[in-house]
Amino acid sequence: MQLLPALNSGGVERGTLDFARALVHAGHESIVISNGGRMVEQLLHEGSQHITLPIHKKSLTSLLQVRPLRNLLQKLNADILHVRSRVPAWLTYLAWKKMPVDKRPRLLSTAHGLYSTNRYSAIMAKTEQVIAISQCVNDYLLENYPNDLQRPPQIVYRGVDTKEFHPQICLPAEWVERTCMEFPQLQGKRWLLLPGRLTRWKGQEDFIELIAKLAPLDPHIHGVILGGSEANKAHYEEELKEKVRNLGIGDRVSFVGHRSDIRYWYKQSDLVFNLSQRPEPFGRTVIEAAAIGTPIIGYDIGGPAESLQACFPQGLVNKGDRQMLLKKTLEILDTPQQRPQLTEAFTLERQAAHTMEIYRTMLNNNKRNMAP
Repeated sequence: MQLLPALNSGGVERGTLDFARALVHAGHESIVISNGGRMVEQLLHEGSQHITLPIHKKSLTSLLQVRPLRNLLQKLNADILHVRSRVPAWLTYLAWKKMPVDKRPRLLSTAHGLYSTNRYSAIMAKTEQVIAISQCVNDYLLENYPNDLQRPPQIVYRGVDTKEFHPQICLPAEWVERTCMEFPQLQGKRWLLLPGRLTRWKGQEDFIELIAKLAPLDPHIHGVILGGSEANKAHYEEELKEKVRNLGIGDRVSFVGHRSDIRYWYKQSDLVFNLSQRPEPFGRTVIEAAAIGTPIIGYDIGGPAESLQACFPQGLVNKGDRQMLLKKTLEILDTPQQRPQLTEAFTLERQAAHTMEIYRTMLNNNKRNMAP
């Protein structure tokens, strides 16, 4: 049983769906509890069960869900509870702790982020076993939550589904034509792609300035900013568009919004970028692009740098070094034969197998380690 706030979009949500599908394929019963969202339909189609509970609000009223959740856990008699976010983790922990020790499922968490250091975030370290999604997250947990961890975290890298993302992927008939009808400026250009939510630390400003420097050097370069803005961040999207206009590159940058067909954008692009300004726990866009074989450039910080180091080290750039970013971009564009190679550690198959190994180890360990 996996528990998370909602199933709308994002890396945690994608990872939950991917792993749920792997559980079903391995013959296990897969249940996901969340407040729902647009990805529920896919989850159900792929063989999992979904139970809707409002376990998403960072509010004291969410404590009213502890008893219903405990009743549900007792009724379903799951072997494993796997929490993936702080509010669901607190509610699950409180429900789980009041269950008879010999009736409890095993309780695990996956630390998907570099959480703020406080008692609220410490819940992600209090479970019987913590999974860290990168060495970066592992080190952060050991440094900031040594007294909460029941045992050392285990590193399980996020994995890409190589049946969906692979070098032989073919673009659907007329996909490029339809896309260029929607965004005519893309026609006949070399696409440079920056995927990610429109938020200040994702690097869109560095990307726009890079395109401004490339524009006079190559008339075929076109920057593609893929990702939507949250309802309360619409003003930032306007700021970015204003920056594009001020730099005189309105015909060289396209904002294409949120896309469910991102793998085709990776395939059609000459280069993919990850320019986050602060350490991220992991770089899903890095491994997805690597799986398809499109070169990636990214700053040498956090989880994305770990993925790049393993899959395409020639794409690493010192954080904030815009001159190096320009030079590296030109080098890789001039040598298109350079292609990333996805390593096994970053495949969904390995992620799922490793996670299930951890499950089996915990289930085979009859000694129930109670969290404090």
